[in-house]
Amino acid sequence: MRLSFHGAAQNVTGSCHLLEAGGLRILIDCGMFQGARHADEENSGDFGFEPSEIDYLLLTHAHLDHCGRIPLLVKRGFAGKIITTAATRELTKLILIDSAHIQEEDALRASRHKRRGGHKDIRPLYDHVDVLFALDFFGPNVSYDEDVAFNDAVTVRFINAGHILGSASVVVEVIEQEKTKRIVFSGDLGSPGHAILSNSTLPPECDYVVMETTYGGRMHKDRETSNAELTEVIAETVARGGNVVIPTFAMERTQEILFTLKNAIKSKDLPGSLAIFLDSPMAISATEIFRRHADGFSPEVRDVMLAGQHPFHPPGLRFTRQVDDSRAINRIRGGAVILAGSGMCTGGRVRHHLRHNIWRPDCSIVFVGFAAEGTLARQIVDGAKHIRISGEDIQVKADIHTINGFSAHADQRELLYWVSHTGKPKTIFLVHGDYDRGMSEMKKELEKKGLAVECPTLHSAVDLE
Repeated sequence: MRLSFHGAAQNVTGSCHLLEAGGLRILIDCGMFQGARHADEENSGDFGFEPSEIDYLLLTHAHLDHCGRIPLLVKRGFAGKIITTAATRELTKLILIDSAHIQEEDALRASRHKRRGGHKDIRPLYDHVDVLFALDFFGPNVSYDEDVAFNDAVTVRFINAGHILGSASVVVEVIEQEKTKRIVFSGDLGSPGHAILSNSTLPPECDYVVMETTYGGRMHKDRETSNAELTEVIAETVARGGNVVIPTFAMERTQEILFTLKNAIKSKDLPGSLAIFLDSPMAISATEIFRRHADGFSPEVRDVMLAGQHPFHPPGLRFTRQVDDSRAINRIRGGAVILAGSGMCTGGRVRHHLRHNIWRPDCSIVFVGFAAEGTLARQIVDGAKHIRISGEDIQVKADIHTINGFSAHADQRELLYWVSHTGKPKTIFLVHGDYDRGMSEMKKELEKKGLAVECPTLHSAVDLE
């Protein structure tokens, strides 16, 4: 067996790992690099392997940093099968179409500038046609805890990762020389006791582990504290006449915030007249997909959904799909909660709302998810006094809040608990984390327990015994 790492290597984005075993070449995720200064070059560069030689792609979940380069993989020759859960397949279609749309718009805008200088047009990484073609390579959906044999030597099982709807860890069993070896890829792991999703399934004992470390050096606040903090920020901001802008990821985070707001209004901690805008066409569509997969939710949410009610629809919620409706929100001077993407503020409508609100001291900006290095969200979280949006220099005067209890990622304590169930693997490979912001701390914690740990670099490879 041979394992190589072609993304999320001492980095939080671009997840992509290649396992060569049992006569097959199996790719685990094919994500987009985000945030870093050279992300565009990394995304358009070589994969580090030949796409046409890949037999299977196992997709752990639908976030862009795990699925975003699939259309490019197909453009460059991949002709195998993409295996994932039903919910992930639906959400991935939504994510990739949105990604193509953004790339096409960016390329069109950049090309106008290039033409003026006599240069050639800029081409997007992929377009809508490429996405639709790539979707044809998705094979039969798999269910959690179902063994799927690829050949006589390789069997794969997806188990619930509790990260977002449809997310999975992947267990691969390989028979070589009459011996069975087991390797577990964590994917992205969620926190136990999630407000809306069912808990993750603990992994089996195994020989090797590839584990994410997004929050490998941090502990999250508990959910109740985070709910109370969000409610308090909104109440105080509305009372002083400002708006609350919440940059959100379209999947899971948006729905969890809506669920929290609905409960806060029900308990009268927030007024029923509160104006809530979901200004993200993708998040609106994702919320509809969520309603079709009740089996992926916690018992509380599932019961509400099966009763025909809408757990993600607080009073006062307004969907804004059209651009004109989005712009109209900025005529509201106070009393509004605005949820818009993207969560890292790298694009999308949230930048428009930041431009109109972040310079106002009566407003609040609330971050409820991870912000990678190099993103606008990270600049704001790290205390930037000025930011640039669409070429405009804007002073930061709004209150800035980070509430990490809403994170879809497990924290250090939860990661250690999860990996403790793998027994004593020969090697634990740490990925999907900033080395200086958590991965190195997780490495130290695991080594204290006598475990062998490696933090692979981009395109590095290792032969597994």
